Amino acid sequence: MSLASRERAALGDELLRVGPDRPTLCEGWTTRDLLAHLLVRERQPHAAAGILVPALAAVTERAMDGYREMPWDEAVALFRGGPQSWSPMRLERVNAAANGTEFFVHHEDVRRGEPGWEPREPDEERDGQLWAGARRMGMLLRRSPVGVVLARPSGERHVVRTGPGVVTVLGEPGELVLFAFGRDAARVELQGEPGDIEALRAAPRGV
Repeated sequence: MSLASRERAALGDELLRVGPDRPTLCEGWTTRDLLAHLLVRERQPHAAAGILVPALAAVTERAMDGYREMPWDEAVALFRGGPQSWSPMRLERVNAAANGTEFFVHHEDVRRGEPGWEPREPDEERDGQLWAGARRMGMLLRRSPVGVVLARPSGERHVVRTGPGVVTVLGEPGELVLFAFGRDAARVELQGEPGDIEALRAAPRGV
C-alpha cells in the first residue's frame, strides 16, 4: 500500500478520534479547518488556488466554509472516500506523488497540535518512502542562505541545497520532512557553524 493510502486511512482515524476542535500545527487552524483545506484541495482544485496565491484566498475560504459546515462524521467520510472518479488523483501514481508526504505532514499536524506528542514508531516501508520524498525537497528549503544536507541516523545523506556554509539536518525521515515543510515540532539536530545554523533557522521553510 502506498504512503498516501496508508496516511489517508490513519489521518481519517485520527480526525474521528480527536474531533473537530483540536488545535493543529497549522497556525490558527483547528482540525475542522485542516479537514476543510484537504477537501477543497482534493475535490475543488479550481477553488484551491488561494492556498498559494494570496489574491485568490477569498475564493478558497468560501469553498472551505462549505466543508466546515458539514457534520463532522460526514466530512471525515468524504475525505476517506478519496477524490471523485474523474480526478487524476484516482490514479495510483498521481495519488502517491501528490498525497504521500502531504497526508503524512497533515497527520502529524493533528497528532502534534497539543503538548505531549511523541513521534510514531519506526516503520521501514513508511520511512523509506518518506526518505525518498525528503531527498526531493530542495524547493521547500530554497530560501535558505546556506547549504543544507539531510541525514538519517543510519548514515544516509543527501544534499538538497548548496550555498555558502552548510548545515546538516539530522533526523528520522519523517522528522526531516516536517522540518522541510516548516514545522518546528520536528525532532531534528542541526549540525554546523552557529551562524549558519541560525541563518537556516531564520529562513522561511515550506511552500
